[in-house]
Amino acid sequence: MSKNKQNPDLGTGSMPKLMAKMAIPTVVAQVVNLLYNIVDRIYIGQGVGALALTGVGLCMPLMMFMNAFAMLAGTGGAPLAAIAMGRNDKERADKILANCFTMLLICAAGITVLYLTAAEPLLMMFGASEQTLPYAMGYMNIVSVGAVFTLITMGLNNYLTTQGFSTFAMMTTVLGAVTNIILDPVFIFGFDLGVKGAALATVISQAVSATFVVWFLTKSKKSVLKIKLPNMRLEGQVIGPCLALGISGFVMVATESLLSISFNSSLQRFGGDLAVGSMTIITSCSQLASMPASGIAQGCQPIVGFNFGAGKHDRVKQCFYLQLAIAGGYTILFWLASMLVPQVFVQIFNNDPALVEHTVWAMRIYMAGIFSLGFQLTCQQSFIALGQAKISLFMACLRKLILLIPLIFILPMFFENKVFAVFLAEPVSDIIAALATTGTFFFRFDKILKEGAKAA
Repeated sequence: MSKNKQNPDLGTGSMPKLMAKMAIPTVVAQVVNLLYNIVDRIYIGQGVGALALTGVGLCMPLMMFMNAFAMLAGTGGAPLAAIAMGRNDKERADKILANCFTMLLICAAGITVLYLTAAEPLLMMFGASEQTLPYAMGYMNIVSVGAVFTLITMGLNNYLTTQGFSTFAMMTTVLGAVTNIILDPVFIFGFDLGVKGAALATVISQAVSATFVVWFLTKSKKSVLKIKLPNMRLEGQVIGPCLALGISGFVMVATESLLSISFNSSLQRFGGDLAVGSMTIITSCSQLASMPASGIAQGCQPIVGFNFGAGKHDRVKQCFYLQLAIAGGYTILFWLASMLVPQVFVQIFNNDPALVEHTVWAMRIYMAGIFSLGFQLTCQQSFIALGQAKISLFMACLRKLILLIPLIFILPMFFENKVFAVFLAEPVSDIIAALATTGTFFFRFDKILKEGAKAA
């Protein structure tokens, strides 16, 4: 294979144009991917009711935990595959892809068995009430069966992006989202299935996306990386580094699950179903800030990883600083909107006066520090792109596991308004974590580049 034949633009193309080519489709894919959850919640909140919306929101920790395993094999293997391609080692890149595919299948089987046997006690532990549990169980039992499609779609899509095929990666999620938008009203209202209809639409939509991404990585002539049956046998020296690097992405999403549990249980205790319902809406809105910022960083990961592997450090720096400015600027603008007109976001999901009033108040507290998220995500994801497993793992733990989850339980001890204190934990942890992650990255950046890709 000639040098950099698999994707020459990553190492030589104009950086602004290359970033636009890579990041825009990834951001679109991230935003479209939100439609799986947001469209469900809009239809459920407007058509089935506030209790149903709260019940589906209680399933979020289980859904996030499922997504965490997709991150483990997807964000762990894809940057290493990019570095391997930068070194012209296609054989190892193929092995990384196939080993991670096997790991995704194993994880999906385990998750399905766990959820089908233990969903009810888990949901009760997360804050479900007698009124909301039936809705949560109706949704979760169906989604659990489709875990394999969710993990394949989320995990393998990273290997399209890492080859520079961000448009095809976008198509993966667009296909699923369009299918979901079409099927949601048919199943929810046409067949009168309520939350079960929303779950069924989600599973079918993910199956469509999974079929496309598997076809692309096995049959498409465009894909340089291929899933080959002989490479699917797990090898410790291949899958081990992938899991070591992917653990930071896993922890980031898994702690989102723990975070959701902590929020729901505390809010149920201090504010009841109304407070939990507000959290369901606020979480959906906050993803409108975090997912595009994360999409920018993920779209740039192949550029950073490829050029790091190729020893082109000036291009690594150019890419990093440009994405930092874009992601940081976006989250600052979103922060302004959430402070000035939160009701615009809230009323998309539900028009119940009590729920709207409570959520508008809570959103201004929760979103107070979201301006810093773009800086934190850019530095965190860049650590992953550079193969820095240990640092990325610590920074993944810092914001949620070390700061936010403890603060959810500590701050109510110091405030008379306990619900206010629970929501306040978010901006406090956001700002502290962003300062720590950004400061550490700038302190370590030049040293990592000087050490080169040997440690990745």
